Amino acid sequence: MKLVITGASGLIGSFLVERLSRLHHSLVLLSRQPHKENAAIKKQWLEWQPGQAGAWERAIDGADGVINLAGEPIAAKRWNKAQKERLRDSRIDSTRSLVKAMANAQVKPKFLISASAVGYYGSRGEEEITEESKPGDDFLSNLCVEWEDEARKADAFGVRVALLRTGIVLAKGEGALRKMVPPFKLFAGGPLGSGRQWMPWIHIDDEAGMIELLIENQNARGAFNGTAPNPVTMAAFSKALGTVLNRPSWARMPPSVLTLIVGEMAEMLLVGQRAKPEAALKLGYKFKFPTLRHALESLRL
Repeated sequence: MKLVITGASGLIGSFLVERLSRLHHSLVLLSRQPHKENAAIKKQWLEWQPGQAGAWERAIDGADGVINLAGEPIAAKRWNKAQKERLRDSRIDSTRSLVKAMANAQVKPKFLISASAVGYYGSRGEEEITEESKPGDDFLSNLCVEWEDEARKADAFGVRVALLRTGIVLAKGEGALRKMVPPFKLFAGGPLGSGRQWMPWIHIDDEAGMIELLIENQNARGAFNGTAPNPVTMAAFSKALGTVLNRPSWARMPPSVLTLIVGEMAEMLLVGQRAKPEAALKLGYKFKFPTLRHALESLRL
């Protein structure tokens, strides 16, 4: 297949690109700062500025599918008004730009897989969350709703739209674990806040595997929770991480201290979603890493 991918240099994107390359797909990777890979016969980088015309639009015309992973990292910086605008614009503008290019294409892609997040559901306590659950009403929830609404507009001209609401992606030296592992290795690791909040996690291998499912299965449309089938609480996550690293999990960080450090972003870290991947399981996806201990051990932290 000819696949157009945004966000290809990010945590999920870079892993996915290598996996799809091995499956002999032809990949067109859109980036604001394109890489140069002359030896990659089936991998092409194109400069992409959302809202601006360019060769990337011609790449979408006739592509089999588009995978949209673009977006400013949620937890990279302290949230202030300017950063929240960057978080929003990097998602809304890029998705709107892609959908507009699809609308103008003579030969439209068959599908659009667009990233979202389990933050869509907001704070839900002990409630078990499926793709049928309603959205929350905080900043991240509203962002996800608006983000998904832009992607769904591709439905109007016959493009199959799948929305991947991803949880915490586990990958060695990357993402959440890059920040969580060092304190544990220094014997200062532990849960954030009460530890009772749920952590919807997924191994990077299963995140990519789920995207493959959404590419290949023509019945894959609508929302999909990109989470493992066995979510755990923050306390259980910290304990499992400590066990794998052979370190204690005792240094709990109080909510007031976390708020002082990261500001409004603390709300995202102190609440969680007991999200289950019901839609993917119904389509027959089999998780390689369904349990946290197995997932963490596989990463050889």
